[in-house]
Amino acid sequence: MVKRLREDVGAIRRRDPAARGILEVLFCYPGMHALWAHRLWHPLWRWKLRLLARLLAHLTRALTGVDIHPGASIGRRVTIDHGSGTVIGETADIGDDVHMYSGVVIGAVSRYQGKRHPTVESRVLIGANAVLLGAIVVGKGARIGAGAVVRADVPPGSRVRAVPALVEVRREREETRAHAELPTRQDPYSQR
Repeated sequence: MVKRLREDVGAIRRRDPAARGILEVLFCYPGMHALWAHRLWHPLWRWKLRLLARLLAHLTRALTGVDIHPGASIGRRVTIDHGSGTVIGETADIGDDVHMYSGVVIGAVSRYQGKRHPTVESRVLIGANAVLLGAIVVGKGARIGAGAVVRADVPPGSRVRAVPALVEVRREREETRAHAELPTRQDPYSQR
């Protein structure tokens, strides 16, 4: 168990430049706390103590903001950076050395009782607010961009990008105009 804790702390320190020291990682990373708790609740789920496992997972979610179903299988050195809003479903399988940012959803699209959540293979990076849905496979070493919605298999080593933000450059410097003088044609609520 101590070896696994050291691996986890080391993984965070390698992946997060804001991690200044071991004590900071041990006490100030709710994504890591949620994963540690999951390691305790997952065996309860396998031993058919499912209500107890769900209650403890619910408590963990309340404390950390990370919702990991106790039935999910999670590998080693998985990190969740700024974990708030992260959801990992019951039949999800996550490999080793996966790194996720806040708001990631690894969810289902059906009520089917079998495998209905994604399989995320090793060394995958998942950007903030990315959503992976269904019994898909995200191949080893893939990178999922922030905000992407993925509903199909992703080949190993691939990159999945969401629609990038569009930046429109104005000819006239609007920041020098008074707010009341700004054009309203771009405000969708002004058209009502």
